[in-house]
Amino acid sequence: MEPPEIVAGKKLLITGGTGTVGSEIVRQALGHGAEVVRVYSRDEYKQFLLRQQLGDDGRLRFLIGDVRDAGRLRRALEDIDIVFHTAAMKHVAACEYNPSEALKTNALGTENVIEAALERDVDLVMLTSTDKAVNPSNTMGASKLLAEKLMTAANCSRGPHPTRFATVRFGNVLGSNGSLLTILREQIARGGPVTLTDPQMTRYVLSLSEAVGMVFRAAAMARGGEVFILKMPRVRTADLVAAAREVLAPRFGFKPQEIETRLIGAGPGEKIHEELMTSDERLRAYETDEMVILLPPLAELGLDPSAYPGSRPLGAAADDAIVLSTDEIMRLLCQADVAACLAAHAGERAA
Repeated sequence: MEPPEIVAGKKLLITGGTGTVGSEIVRQALGHGAEVVRVYSRDEYKQFLLRQQLGDDGRLRFLIGDVRDAGRLRRALEDIDIVFHTAAMKHVAACEYNPSEALKTNALGTENVIEAALERDVDLVMLTSTDKAVNPSNTMGASKLLAEKLMTAANCSRGPHPTRFATVRFGNVLGSNGSLLTILREQIARGGPVTLTDPQMTRYVLSLSEAVGMVFRAAAMARGGEVFILKMPRVRTADLVAAAREVLAPRFGFKPQEIETRLIGAGPGEKIHEELMTSDERLRAYETDEMVILLPPLAELGLDPSAYPGSRPLGAAADDAIVLSTDEIMRLLCQADVAACLAAHAGERAA
């Protein structure tokens, strides 16, 4: 099955459906022929904006709700085929200072999605997770790791229900809400200074189109219990700052050299280098040209690697991502979907 076909003719619910990744899943699902698309989120203003952007479409339904509300989820999942679970508290500092709230949304909210999906006999639930769940050093990563574990374990406890549960693990989506790139854009628009945490810090990055394409490809392959990881490049945050300054400063009437850089140090819970998988996960990892597939550690699931077309045992250097140069980052920032993300967050939705 081709990835877009996974949603054709299906009834979908997207939690966090007004977020950066969630709303793009909504747009692409409509374009790929989904029968029903329910946008589930707690922000009525963002729902209003998304409705304005998408126009009248009889397949769209907008539902106000929180993944913490199990009863509302059960109603929302009635007669649904696939759930894309993107709702989360994702900002590291907010989770560090509000750990109980992060737990309620990222872990207990995921458990609510699982229980509602089983009750409604949903076909498939896909969780979007983060590389911060690997050897987590902060509350956000720990809560998302717990969400991943809940998703995998749900395949063992589903009983007679047909529902499959799988996870996609991302790096940093360039231009997403509150990301480093959107912060840099706002700082450059004011004439600086731009802030840099640590010159040695690196992050895995991908564009919005790559993220959503990965979600659909993983959904088409999922048998239940896997974690799918896109093969992503890394950037040094110092190089990202330099590239953003070169690309964005002229758009706001500044010369790049006029924008000062201020070193502020790593924030609470931030790692210097993120990882895509642990050493233990490597032992059950397979790869295709585009992604890594982590088979579940639970023997009861017994997934056969041959079921994934084109897969092979993970090579020795498969997770050693290339580090992009400043020039390569500049070209990446000029791609249409990254520019559209930045424009959207500035209230200038790109045509």
